[in-house]
Amino acid sequence: MTNNQKEKIFSNKFIQNFLENESTATLKNKYKFDEIAFSLAYYLKSFSNINKLLDYVSLILKHIFSENIVLIIPLNYEGEIWNENIKISANDQFLTILQKINGFLNKFNFSKNFKIKDILTFENTLKNNFKEYKIETKKILSRGKCRGFIYIFSKDISGQSITEDSYFNFIENCLAVGLENHFLIKTKKKHENVDREISTGAEIQSQLLPEYCPTIHGLDLAAHCRPALQLGGDYYDFMCLKTNISEKRKEKSRWAFVIGDVMGKGIPAGLLMTMLRGMLRAEVLTGLPPDRILHDLNQLAINDLDQSHRFVTLFYSDYDPRTRKLRFANAAHNPPLLWKNSDQKIVKLDAEGFVLGLQKDAEYHCGEIKLNENDLVLYYTDGVIDTSNSLGQRFDEERLIKTLTKLCKQSYTSQEILNKIFKKLDDFTGQNRHMEDDATMVIFQLK
Repeated sequence: MTNNQKEKIFSNKFIQNFLENESTATLKNKYKFDEIAFSLAYYLKSFSNINKLLDYVSLILKHIFSENIVLIIPLNYEGEIWNENIKISANDQFLTILQKINGFLNKFNFSKNFKIKDILTFENTLKNNFKEYKIETKKILSRGKCRGFIYIFSKDISGQSITEDSYFNFIENCLAVGLENHFLIKTKKKHENVDREISTGAEIQSQLLPEYCPTIHGLDLAAHCRPALQLGGDYYDFMCLKTNISEKRKEKSRWAFVIGDVMGKGIPAGLLMTMLRGMLRAEVLTGLPPDRILHDLNQLAINDLDQSHRFVTLFYSDYDPRTRKLRFANAAHNPPLLWKNSDQKIVKLDAEGFVLGLQKDAEYHCGEIKLNENDLVLYYTDGVIDTSNSLGQRFDEERLIKTLTKLCKQSYTSQEILNKIFKKLDDFTGQNRHMEDDATMVIFQLK
């Protein structure tokens, strides 16, 4: 049996029970409080249709407070008057005034942008149109937020207010909980939809990063990107500078190695990274030197990055396996670390350059170095050295250099070195703590 069928059956039984007890003057004595509580609690636990709850509440108020007219005006998710769910609870003796109230509501015509701050306009108009009635106002409050309004029309001006009645307060609180639950369910569904979209975006983004490291003559490659959130702003890539050639010929062709970092993380950074990737891949095919590549990339991306109020750091290099020469240019990215095996020490590969997306006339310089047997280069993003532990200490560049030096002195493959550095980061960060920024590393060493 579906939820709608259950709601219909329960609704019919509930109405029938009330109609069997039409002597409303003595209803409070005959109809036990726990039966009313049960009916409302059953709805709150089992139902999801907010319109049904408003109908139930109107029905209860009609039979318990038969000498009053109760107007319920709920607010929707955006905090606007929920026009289609306005309810009026009134006994048959009030048919004439009921028609007048309905006519007034239709004439007032709540607009979609009628906000809670405009409710005073409505209340003043309401009281001016129904001066023969004493009209009390009660806010429906939940978790400190106004979820709607209740207006009680009464002929007995000197009589006790029903807002002081324990039955009324209980019903009002149940209504507040029901409205709050409805909004929480809507919020949850909205978040679930966003999560699904983010997961899809993360899946697409992961496919844009290289699925595996290419085979390049004389090199042992390893790379990994670990986003802090589902979507990240880190980027790395391997691109052969020659197209339409066989895989065997590609192994000895010139290759571009690039690593970049969009300021920030999450969805905005991920989108910008994807845009930048497309621009860079098109630019690489020109075969220009690294400094020209970065200059042209900055010119292409300046408008988009300026509008997003973000910038990108990027290190671009190309490597020729035949000559073992590595050319590079840097757009203010963390300089890669080069392990020179012959000297048993680490040096930084850096060249002067400005971040992408901030300065239209930015200039970039090209560096060049020849690599030797067993040399190793580590490209990384600032998420690696900026990760902190429970004491607030950063992993920092010095710690990374010491770790890499120790590993390079042993006979590890690039993948083993990569794994051990990430393991060192995890141990440093501590259990149940996540990196605060995206962390990416690319390692290649000459066999």
